Amino acid sequence: MEVHEAKAFLAVAEELHFGRAAATLRIAQPPLSRLIKSIEKSLGAQLFERSTRQVSLTPAGAALVEPARELVAASEQARTAVAKSMTGETGRVRLGFAGASINRKVGELARHVRTHRPGVHLELHGSQFSHTAMQKVLDGSLDVAIGRWDFIPSELRSSVIGHEEVMVVLPSNHPLAEAPRVEMSQLAEESWVILPAGPGAALQNRLTSLATAAGFVPRVAQVAPDSWTLVVLVAAQIGCALSLDTVRDNVSSDGVVFRPLAQPQRPLDVQLVWRAADSNPALRAVVRLAQNLYGDPRGQAAEVPGS
Repeated sequence: MEVHEAKAFLAVAEELHFGRAAATLRIAQPPLSRLIKSIEKSLGAQLFERSTRQVSLTPAGAALVEPARELVAASEQARTAVAKSMTGETGRVRLGFAGASINRKVGELARHVRTHRPGVHLELHGSQFSHTAMQKVLDGSLDVAIGRWDFIPSELRSSVIGHEEVMVVLPSNHPLAEAPRVEMSQLAEESWVILPAGPGAALQNRLTSLATAAGFVPRVAQVAPDSWTLVVLVAAQIGCALSLDTVRDNVSSDGVVFRPLAQPQRPLDVQLVWRAADSNPALRAVVRLAQNLYGDPRGQAAEVPGS
């Protein structure tokens, strides 16, 4: 049974009058009568008892009422589901993020999405360094990522959702641990713990530029897989490190101190990036929610996919 046949059958079953049912369906009575006969023929059963005085359901007709209603309801649900997916009310968005320093923003955004777009499934993928997260957005493995980049490829769009202060992490017994601010030149002879480097990795690029300006090349003692491990390695006196105020605020810092740099520093931008060509309405909705939640600290309106 087709959906339009189910609707015609239900109209007659509810009105028990072909004329009124035809008026409800906004068609003439003869075509409706022919359609009902065609349905009866295809089902091999008489659905209505007809007389000059009344129309009534047969047992077969009565048995068909509920399945016909379910068919019409399923059709409406399918139509609604498609409509909601087209407006970004439903769908899936895969979000990549780094970890410790980004956790709070990801949690805020996830709650905001659940409140304002409960039909959108925000699929979270943690432990994504900025450069690997960007690559996954480019190749389609992720839809959107939060991180820090010095360079955004032309295939991507971005929106700044926050700023972070660059800080030096030192063992708590370091001679400079009590200094209100630290000169990079004072760290020229230190060993360094760093995070994995990669194209556009803003924090690692900042270390290189600061050390170069101070006249030295950082001597790398160990590469930490994440910010948690980086702090532990500094506490173990493997070396000092460059990190962020958000790591200080979100990671246990026993055995270490975070100190601001003496040199005036431009904060690192925390950015949301997504593919310019991605027309997923759910992605568009999530980007707009993020922009509404955080704004753009630069005071600029970022382009949203599909707008």
